[in-house]
Amino acid sequence: MEQPRTEEVFVKGIDALENGHIYLALACFEQAAAIERTPLHCSYLAYCLAKVRSLFPDAVALCREAIREDPGNALHYLHLGRVYLMSGDRSQALDVLREGLGCEGREAVLRELTLLGERKRPLFQSLARSHPVNRYLGILLKRLGVR
Repeated sequence: MEQPRTEEVFVKGIDALENGHIYLALACFEQAAAIERTPLHCSYLAYCLAKVRSLFPDAVALCREAIREDPGNALHYLHLGRVYLMSGDRSQALDVLREGLGCEGREAVLRELTLLGERKRPLFQSLARSHPVNRYLGILLKRLGVR
């Protein structure tokens, strides 16, 4: 009898999240995770914790737990990548999102990577990305349409 209640609360949380009601979604996911702690519940809860309360270490731990228990679900990687983005760690977010490309249901991860955009490698990798040779030669080649 508890199982339908958990799913009902979880679905209500997803609907709230999709409609932009993040506080209601957080309450629903907290309740669902308290009743039954599944990887999906942890993943959604982590995303909402980071978005609403800025509890980034807790959110990362929850997402890592979800990935450890269900490594084939790209949604966990998407949520962890978004948590890293919210915390300001773009390079870690990109690494996690790229890792999520190997999972099923990777369309959302691919969409997130496309929205983020990706920087090209520096022309001279022995020099820093910020080195004037790399910067200005990269700008010049981009304007010429070569790069």
